[in-house]
Amino acid sequence: MKLLENKVALITGASRGIGEAIAVKFAEQGAHIAFTYLSSDERAKALEERLAGFGVKARAYKSDAGDYAAAEQLAADVMKEFGAIDICVNNAGISRDNLLLRLTPEQWDEVMQANLKSVYNLTRQVMKPMMKARAGSIINLSSIVGVKGNPGQSSYAASKAGIIGFTKSIAQEIGSRNIRVNAIAPGFVETDMTHYLKDGGAEKWFEKIPLQRFGKPEEIANVALFLASDMSSYVTGQVLSACGGMNT
Repeated sequence: MKLLENKVALITGASRGIGEAIAVKFAEQGAHIAFTYLSSDERAKALEERLAGFGVKARAYKSDAGDYAAAEQLAADVMKEFGAIDICVNNAGISRDNLLLRLTPEQWDEVMQANLKSVYNLTRQVMKPMMKARAGSIINLSSIVGVKGNPGQSSYAASKAGIIGFTKSIAQEIGSRNIRVNAIAPGFVETDMTHYLKDGGAEKWFEKIPLQRFGKPEEIANVALFLASDMSSYVTGQVLSACGGMNT
């Protein structure tokens, strides 16, 4: 039997990068997938078809998790379409890297809404069906930058650190309902968001990473699979760093 057989997973920001890898990994393991995207209808449709190829139900929703009303409607739509939300992966996020003196208030607010408010928005919605079912796994994508900080990424670091505090608090609030809440803190992973780092000379970044390389989205997806499945049935309120040893 597959690890997520007949579970329903809602994944935000899944049309590319880590979110896409998680959606594929979960579908491989038998989960039905509802996922969100913001820009490319073509990419979303292609992913829908790819996921359906694993013999599961897959549906793309064009929705902004940073908008509370949109998150509320999304959860309602997924419940209507799939009948349950067993797993929620809060993956959607952006970065607006700049030194603090150059970072505008608008950029700060944009990052907080996309990265942190989105986690509040959707978690608040999926808690309701999970509490009724007395089961569920919520997985929030933080970052090693939220653990260690990084020059030029104050807004990103603050939003990702906020996710960690939020995760630990909500895990304590709803653990009695058999709902687990955990966070993943990826290091530098080969995605569109980190492409510019490699262009700037990957070797200087490898000096900070004991494994001497960037991670792959599939490696983060493996961690998400562990947290989504019963393999982690006694794990909640934790932050798992998948960073090649940067947090050692």
